[in-house]
Amino acid sequence: MPELPEVETTRQSFAPRIAGARVTGARLGKPLRWPLGCAPEALVDRVVGEASRRGKYLWLPLTGGGLLMHLGMSGSLGFREGEAAEPAAHDHFDLHTTRGTLRLTDPRRFGAVVWSAALDQDPALKLLSGLGVEPFDPAFTGAYLHAALQRRRVAVKLALLSGDIVVGAGNIYACEALFAAGIDPRTPSDRLSRPRCERLAGAVRDILARALALGGSTLRDFRDSHGMAGAFQDQARVYGREGLPCTVCGTPVRRIVQGQRSTFFCPVCQKR
Repeated sequence: MPELPEVETTRQSFAPRIAGARVTGARLGKPLRWPLGCAPEALVDRVVGEASRRGKYLWLPLTGGGLLMHLGMSGSLGFREGEAAEPAAHDHFDLHTTRGTLRLTDPRRFGAVVWSAALDQDPALKLLSGLGVEPFDPAFTGAYLHAALQRRRVAVKLALLSGDIVVGAGNIYACEALFAAGIDPRTPSDRLSRPRCERLAGAVRDILARALALGGSTLRDFRDSHGMAGAFQDQARVYGREGLPCTVCGTPVRRIVQGQRSTFFCPVCQKR
């Protein structure tokens, strides 16, 4: 599933190229998670603004509103300047503009493109209202994380994945951040001390910054709008390394299942 680094990498790869373009047409393929919310022809002649991101959502402002987009489990956005190729079986939304075509490809169709009159109006408001703080927001501090985790009675890994405390700490990045902070993923959230939360908040920021610098992670099929794969997975220290020696102490990395997701950790370096 594309997480924050992959979504932000996608945004950076197409946002400057489409900003200022005028919409010349739109095409819908098979139904996605939610309906578009307007007739495709209603988008014609609107001018595209600067794309932004909130959590794993992308907001593409258009004159009089905008499109809120989500890549779902397997989606990707591609931008092609000039004439677009004929849509294939898994190409479910095209936005044709004077600068090129933005295309959502999504084999599993869990992604979405939704029209909203503004970010502070439904449906965008409803979809974004439950999101936690951004990891690079100054508000995401150890004190904030400690206070939020004190109200939880679940394992810290699951609290990070929930997305209502901090956005972006998807499975691979939560595993890596907990390793960097030396925290066992099974540790009850409300048992983490303030100093450990300080380390964890810093680790979340550092891991996500590294992932962004490397174009995110490509575990199956993620590509940015240029078709480029991410490279962070090649530097993972615990994720996907079950049975391999820990890069710090040499102990075999363990894998367990939490919330139906695989968790990788070092049983020696990471303490409860």
